[in-house]
Amino acid sequence: MAYNVIILYSTFGILSSTCQTEGKSANDTRLMRGRQGRGYMNKTLNEKKAEIFKALSNPVRLDIIDLLLDGERCVCKIQQELNKYEQPHISKSLAKLKAVGLIKDRREGMNVYYSLAICCMAEFFSCINKILK
Repeated sequence: MAYNVIILYSTFGILSSTCQTEGKSANDTRLMRGRQGRGYMNKTLNEKKAEIFKALSNPVRLDIIDLLLDGERCVCKIQQELNKYEQPHISKSLAKLKAVGLIKDRREGMNVYYSLAICCMAEFFSCINKILK
């Protein structure tokens, strides 16, 4: 049985998630800090949500999310699979998705690997795909 609980304090604030999938449980609590510009604390919750939806309102970023639904990817593999887009566009899109807390990265040697930061995004996009089909 799989379940996901997401508590999104704010777009750039604390993200806490607890996931259990296929009999394995993992508590994953992260302090995710994004770019907090001037006036960030004055934004309403809906303005912060809008930042997330703005990040998702780009086909390149959605293609990146679709790739990451299958698991962690090296930036070089993302570039290979999305070769219809130029490398700077992919880099900017990865940065935007990371800034709003939807993806995370890790460095291993010279490589940077990206993965989803929120465990229930796969379910969210699966639901959207079912609605749109």
